[in-house]
Amino acid sequence: MTAKSHRIGHPRARRRALAACLIALGIAATQPAHAAEPMNIVLDQATILKLPEGTTTVIVGNPLIADVSVQAGGLTVVTGKGYGATNLIVLDRAGATLMERELQVRGNGENTVVVYRGGERESYNCAPTCERRITLGDSPAFFAATASQTNLLNAQATGAAKPPGR
Repeated sequence: MTAKSHRIGHPRARRRALAACLIALGIAATQPAHAAEPMNIVLDQATILKLPEGTTTVIVGNPLIADVSVQAGGLTVVTGKGYGATNLIVLDRAGATLMERELQVRGNGENTVVVYRGGERESYNCAPTCERRITLGDSPAFFAATASQTNLLNAQATGAAKPPGR
């Protein structure tokens, strides 16, 4: 039995080696240069992210966890919408990946007090006095009552609703 060897000098072996290199380069070119650290975002708060030059498309894996708003000058406002992790992908005009980041949304433990009354949960922001806070995971009745009061207050502040008795 004889073994067949392919020398790089042989035209067919050179073409195969060149094709393998081109495929590897093509795969490497579509991957981000390095995996960046996860971006930690606090629920219901915003943070600023600078986009790379040439950005034309911004994709959020799960917009229920985080949302982005692209601003002038290559800035993006990233807002935590729900607990969990998702990803952010930034593409150029040709569809090449310029950046990919993991977005981790967590709750703000600072100044937050959670009260359990049996199976019911209520959240308060205590800085320095405790006030009701709408937080994912609160019991439906507490959440609805607090959201309703907040919406009414906001409507009155913007002039959309008239105060009682006027």
